[in-house]
Amino acid sequence: MRKALIALLAAGLLSSVTLTACDDGADSDDTSVSGTSGNSSGTSSGAGKNGVGVILPDTTSSTRWKNDDPKYLAAAFKAANIPYEIQNAEGDPEAFKAIGNALLASGVKVLVIANFDSTSAKVVIDAAKARKIPVIDYDRLTLNGGADYYVSFDNEEVGRLQGEGLVSCLTKKDVEDPVIAELNGSPTDNNATQFKTGYDGVLQAKYDAATYMKGPDQWVQDWDADEGKEIFAQMLKQWPNIDGVLSANDGLGNAAIEVLKSKGLNGKVPVTGQDATVQGLQNILAGDQCMTVYKATKKEADAAAELAIALVKGSKKTVDDKIKDPESGAYVPFVKLSPVSITFKTVKTLVTEGYVTYKDLCTSKYAAKCAAAGIDS
Repeated sequence: MRKALIALLAAGLLSSVTLTACDDGADSDDTSVSGTSGNSSGTSSGAGKNGVGVILPDTTSSTRWKNDDPKYLAAAFKAANIPYEIQNAEGDPEAFKAIGNALLASGVKVLVIANFDSTSAKVVIDAAKARKIPVIDYDRLTLNGGADYYVSFDNEEVGRLQGEGLVSCLTKKDVEDPVIAELNGSPTDNNATQFKTGYDGVLQAKYDAATYMKGPDQWVQDWDADEGKEIFAQMLKQWPNIDGVLSANDGLGNAAIEVLKSKGLNGKVPVTGQDATVQGLQNILAGDQCMTVYKATKKEADAAAELAIALVKGSKKTVDDKIKDPESGAYVPFVKLSPVSITFKTVKTLVTEGYVTYKDLCTSKYAAKCAAAGIDS
């Protein structure tokens, strides 16, 4: 199924690229940073010449791709005085390929890519290899891509934490023989496959023991929350006795919560998440979401930047782990980071760490919940 969907997106790099002269590649959006562009038309400012080009996948599957990763990556490159250009493909595989071609033509020495799908990302990696430009897979592994490095979290562990979190929430509610709905991520994202391996490893044991019942189980193309909402509405229509929802990230979790709210079931049916977004954390504070998984984005960005900076300077660092590409069978050097489960009791740690601000999290609607969670301004 996944390979078939990926194949539908396959196409070559655009044959021509337009380079535009700009002072720093930034746009006027207040979320942009120097050297960062939201342009997905396949142009380059040239800001990353002799430095690093970065391609991010979209701004809809998670708020991190707009708010967090560009900021942290830019800060790391600035601190090292390394030229950089960061672009976002805005969920368009053709734009992803065109941006890759533009960045390579602009003279970058290293590419860092968080793929939208493996097919378009492999085209970019192949083009980079032809120019002898090293590539770092960032957060998402490009299947059959052969990147020089992969920097991400232990994604099966992310899924395991989600599965264990859902079990814990159902146990606390004393739910017997619960029916579980699984709202998986995009079938074209290898991370989503790894998450599912992790949480199915926990839940399958419950299904096999007949203490849990496996209900509807469906993938959501491109992590699209609107599609996720429609899918879950149909799930609940066909399975009105759903007792728990394994949602692969906070966006899909919120989609399920919106449907549950319309039926007066929010807070009664535990829902999981991932990414520790402000929305996800607020849903936890409200009691509508039982947990999320925190992935320290700054640590991930810093790790990728460290490798990229070394490569720009002509050095290739050795890393401790490796991951097997399930399609090519090749091993990719892997900087593996550890995820953390977050519940109502531990939301405050993310404010203490500075991952999220009190102002953003504890708006007037959630101020009382923040106080109950021990979160101070």
